Amino acid sequence: MAPKPSIKLRRQSLIKTIQGSLQIEGNKLSEEQVTAILEGKRVLGPQKDIMEVKNAIELYDKAQSFNILSAKSLCSAHAILTKGLVSNPGKWRTGNIGVIDGSKVKHVAPKPNMVPGLISNLFNFLKSEKKSQYLISSCVFHYELEFIHPFEDGNGRMGRFWQHLILSNYHPLFEYVPAESIIRDRQKIYYSALEEADRRGESSVFVEFCLEAIFNSLSGFLDDLKPEPLTTESRLENARGQFGKNWFSRKDYIKFFKTISSATASRDMLAGVESKMLEKKGDKALTEYRFI
Repeated sequence: MAPKPSIKLRRQSLIKTIQGSLQIEGNKLSEEQVTAILEGKRVLGPQKDIMEVKNAIELYDKAQSFNILSAKSLCSAHAILTKGLVSNPGKWRTGNIGVIDGSKVKHVAPKPNMVPGLISNLFNFLKSEKKSQYLISSCVFHYELEFIHPFEDGNGRMGRFWQHLILSNYHPLFEYVPAESIIRDRQKIYYSALEEADRRGESSVFVEFCLEAIFNSLSGFLDDLKPEPLTTESRLENARGQFGKNWFSRKDYIKFFKTISSATASRDMLAGVESKMLEKKGDKALTEYRFI
């Protein structure tokens, strides 16, 4: 069985997820500032950026309350994400919208009267997919939501959040994997993949980009999850937690660590005595140790 991720790792993942997703949209707050806001501390920065972070923290905190197959849940999530930031949080847009870069129009979204039907079709697609296919269907959903652009603002953040929910539903491991931070580091490629998918009229190029981002994020997660190699000092500290003030033998020590040799155990005991971390009594095979 894989080791269970620590609460600390989950917290670090949440911070990277929020900061990564918001930075893609121009939020200027750093991971340190996001951490401070999460801890309830005051932060100097643009009020809009601070509000975006507070909303995102609330949104991810309530992640498990949303139904990934419900358009109503999508609207509820958007209402939290954009509270105090847009005129109609949680409501479908009522006007035409496009994505503009400088003087170039990069994407023209469907007309607003088409949004409810397109969103209904998108959720019907997700409902028809088997859970075993969620890895790919999460990428397709993300792209299609960006294409429809159902909200006045916050569509990119909602697309990434809903993909996060779908993946977490696929496997709880994804609660700890901030693909958003990987996407942030490849932001130009992210937008290029969206544009190329628009041009082709199908999402395969964007799906490939997302799957690569997910793979890279998983690789980083597994590196973080690997336990640090034990040293004499760390083994002795672990043993202190196990034996407390009780006397124990070298045999007890080996039984606790299981994979170390008797020679390694002897070196650990000697180091503990020399550093005055341990006291000992008895002789040879009858020697016992106790933490001071």
